[in-house]
Amino acid sequence: MTAKKTISLFLLVLIFFSCNNDISNPTNQTPTAFRQTKNISYNDISLNVIIDKPDTNEVDVLIVFHGTVLYDNKILEAAENVLDKFKDILDRKDMMLVSVAYPGENTLLGDNFIYAEAALLWVKNKASQELGISIKKVFLAGHSQGGYLVTMLNTLHQTNGVIANAPGPINLVYRCQLEENGAIQSGAACTKIKNEYGTTATNPNAYFERSLLNFTKDYKSDILFVQGLNDNPIQMTSWPTFKQNVTNCTTCQVRQFVEIAGGEHASLFTSPQAKTALNNFINSR
Repeated sequence: MTAKKTISLFLLVLIFFSCNNDISNPTNQTPTAFRQTKNISYNDISLNVIIDKPDTNEVDVLIVFHGTVLYDNKILEAAENVLDKFKDILDRKDMMLVSVAYPGENTLLGDNFIYAEAALLWVKNKASQELGISIKKVFLAGHSQGGYLVTMLNTLHQTNGVIANAPGPINLVYRCQLEENGAIQSGAACTKIKNEYGTTATNPNAYFERSLLNFTKDYKSDILFVQGLNDNPIQMTSWPTFKQNVTNCTTCQVRQFVEIAGGEHASLFTSPQAKTALNNFINSR
C-alpha cells in the first residue's frame, strides 16, 4: 500500500470514529438554555411536559407536579405556574425542571397516576437521548394533588429524593362523606367516585384506596413533607393521622416533616423556613 493510500485510509477511519463519538455522546452538543413544551410518550402513555433547561448538558432534574385543575384546557397553564414557583425557590440554577401537565378532568382521582409515572420513566430512560443531555440525579416535587402523586410514585420508584407540599386528598372517606351530608359543597373528585362506586357508606374502600392515607409505607426514597398548619380544615383534620402513620413506617427511607406555624396551603412557596428545608434536602443528596 502506498503512503498516500495509507494516509487516506487513516483519515477515513479517524472521521468514522469522530462521527460515531458524536452520536454516542449527546453532551458534545453546545450547551444552550431553553424552555419548551414537549409531547412525550412512555409505554404508550402520551402527555405534555414543560422543560426548563439551564445552559449545561449535564444536569440534575427536578420533576414537578401541579395541584388540582378542574379542566384539562388549563393544565399547561398550571404546569407553567408550578414550574415558575419551584424555580423561584431553588437556590441552584443548574437544575433542569420538567413540569408535568397531567390530566384530571376525565379521570377518577388517582387514575391519573399513570401519567405521572410515565413522565418519571421518560425522564429516567428516554430524556437524555431525546434532549441530547446527560442526566445525573432525579428528584420529584409536587404541590397539593401533585404532592399526592409524588408520594404515590415514591412507593414504586426510586429517585434521589421527593418533596411533597400539602399533599392530598389525605382521607377521601372523610372528605366525601362531608359532601354527601351537605356539610360542604360537592366537588368533582368525590362526585366522580360516587358515580362510579357508590357512596362512602356503601363502598368506603373505593374511597380509602384513593386516599393518601393508603400510601404511608414502602417509600423507596427519602421524602420531605411540608405542611402549613393553617391549611384548610379538611386537610388539617387528617394531617396528624397521616403524619403518624408515615412516622411509624418500618419499610420507608428517611422521612422529614416541616410544619409551618400559621402557614397556608402553599407554604412551601411562601415560607423562608420551607424554602431552606427544600434546598437543604436537595443539596444533601
